[in-house]
Amino acid sequence: MIRVIIGTQWGDEGKGKIVDFFCQKADFAVRFHGGNNAGHTVINQYGKISLHLIPAGIFNTKCKVIIGNGVVIDPEVLVAEIETLRKVLPDFSERLFISPRCHVIMPYHKLLDRLYEEAKGNAKTGTTGRGIGPAYADKVSYNGIRFADFYDSRLYKSRLEMLLNLKNKTIEAFGEKPLDFGETYRTSMGMFRKLKPYIKEVFQPLQDAIKEKKNIIFEGAQGMFLDNDWGTYPFCTASSAVAGNIHAGSGVSPRWLTNITGVTKAYTTRVGGGPFPTELFGAVGENLRKIGGEYGATTGRPRRCGWLDLELVKFAADLNALTDMVITKLDVLNSFKTIKVCIGYTLNGRKVRYVECDANTLGKVKPIYKVMKGWNQALDRIRRFTDLPREAKDYVKYISLFTGIPVSLVSIGAERNQVLKVSRKDLL
Repeated sequence: MIRVIIGTQWGDEGKGKIVDFFCQKADFAVRFHGGNNAGHTVINQYGKISLHLIPAGIFNTKCKVIIGNGVVIDPEVLVAEIETLRKVLPDFSERLFISPRCHVIMPYHKLLDRLYEEAKGNAKTGTTGRGIGPAYADKVSYNGIRFADFYDSRLYKSRLEMLLNLKNKTIEAFGEKPLDFGETYRTSMGMFRKLKPYIKEVFQPLQDAIKEKKNIIFEGAQGMFLDNDWGTYPFCTASSAVAGNIHAGSGVSPRWLTNITGVTKAYTTRVGGGPFPTELFGAVGENLRKIGGEYGATTGRPRRCGWLDLELVKFAADLNALTDMVITKLDVLNSFKTIKVCIGYTLNGRKVRYVECDANTLGKVKPIYKVMKGWNQALDRIRRFTDLPREAKDYVKYISLFTGIPVSLVSIGAERNQVLKVSRKDLL
């Protein structure tokens, strides 16, 4: 079985927990895009751990984890993450694979990311400042550095010298002190040496795994509406977050996919700038943030909160051809007497779809709401979907009916055992 797990909103849907759930029986877990602007929090027998680059399958000691070529890597962050995991896990040096084709986030990428964002003033896009955008920009403009470049120190030194000469001109134009070549070279080579044992070709192992019918999980990083093409551009990420990007980001054709699982939070959140049709600004939004602990795992920034937007989720389902959906954080809605669900938009009195809008017009639409009755009781001890309150089951069933996608799992808490399996019969 080959399953790709993606977020159907603006990220923070709880993908890390769901990936961890599926990876308990996985042979391989693969990251195929993004960088350390992603943050997946996993709670298991090892504690509460936030991962930013290493796939959540690392906690299954029988699972091999791969960081594919589509990921951009900050070596300092990855080294720190490896050292953290070494404290709680048995040796995983034979299980962690990093593609030599991964592009490297250099110190100047992070500096320029901050400088560009500050220069935009009120037009800021809400970047995490991790250097992800500038690293991808260098990748497509032939100015990137890959791990493969480090193996020939003379070639790397020559390339870095050329690139740093270019970048320092821009850095100085912003009034900042230029980066020192010697320090940049020594630091980056030191990080490479620490990561070198894990840098291995990943294409053939994945191809062999497909032939051997292994269980492979592809772990999406950002939510689909941060996709560089289909998201709310320019308020988006630098990579493609759709399911089909596993081909470019890992070398595995979408032809082999058996399951495309969309993870949907029971309400909607967003970090940073950009349009958000169902955003709540009063006490209800603040309650969602407080109860849901809606603060970024990577940035710590408070997330903007709003009602579930099924217009978005339906588009994500259609675009990615989802086979099933997982609903997370249903328990956050426990105390609400009534719950609103967005089922469409109007713009100047005319009904419009998400696909008809750009970031500007999406910021002007008015949501059309369906009001549903809440369940007003705790769910944390429930272990079967059929035992949920009728109103909670109706909420899940409506999501499935509206999107046309069966719900396979419902999460009602942070722990692994707080995941309820849902059959097609349950949705009738």
